[in-house]
Amino acid sequence: MNIGRLVIIVLASIAVVTTAVAGDPATATKSFVHRQTKEAKLELIVHFPPGWKEKDQRPAIVFFFGGGWNAGSVKQFEPQSQYLAGRGMVAIRADYRVKSRHGVSPDQCVEDAKSAIRFVRKNAKTLGIDPERIVASGGSAGGHLAACTALGDGLEGADADLSVSSKPNALVLFNPVLRFTGYPELMERINNDEKIGKAISPTLHLQKDSPPTLILFGTADKLLTHGEEFVKKAKELGQRAELFTAAGQAHGFFNKSPWQERTLKRADEFLIAIGYLKGEPTIQPK
Repeated sequence: MNIGRLVIIVLASIAVVTTAVAGDPATATKSFVHRQTKEAKLELIVHFPPGWKEKDQRPAIVFFFGGGWNAGSVKQFEPQSQYLAGRGMVAIRADYRVKSRHGVSPDQCVEDAKSAIRFVRKNAKTLGIDPERIVASGGSAGGHLAACTALGDGLEGADADLSVSSKPNALVLFNPVLRFTGYPELMERINNDEKIGKAISPTLHLQKDSPPTLILFGTADKLLTHGEEFVKKAKELGQRAELFTAAGQAHGFFNKSPWQERTLKRADEFLIAIGYLKGEPTIQPK
């Protein structure tokens, strides 16, 4: 079996697992529509931290679920959102269109992801966030979408307000796809369109002003080379890029205990290091 075929099988077979993560509960959640498409109304589920006020300027994190651009659920990052809201962030889970439900391709998923980031920044005052401290995050295909919002121009929807940037200020990526070009089975998903393949290959768009990035992978994940290539190139450009690895773990390892807690603690430490959180992580990994 070639690596491309294995990549697709792995991406398509990930089940969303939500387990309890210790942390202070958010005071409230609220839904907002970030984009209305002909196929679906796309929502953001926002977790507000304890003591939140509209006049706040909190850091925010936007999570995109995984599922091979084909399936998946906005529930995936609920534990992480609850924890980070408990730590003082405005934590957001973003919906986007997928192939099985809406008949879209990965580049259209990127459009939706950019819409989500743009909505959050445009509505920063309503959400009580700092528009210059927005983190994009996600797992697998969702990690790919998060990276694409930061790295690469274009792929904006016809309804996009281009006066507001869709680029986040930092990235936390859980075993993401970071390159389409060079992976035949991934390229098949976009009908081998080389132009689109390059456009949605975040590693190819790294620049000297790219945002600080944390990438988390299991060492048994065939996509680990994506993370290694990304971090190597980012560091060559003088950018902050960190790679966390979990020994012997396969794709999707971060979805369940004990790695859910361990990766969340590492993400917390990264957010502290870049000035988005204060104090020490409150999560206690097993």
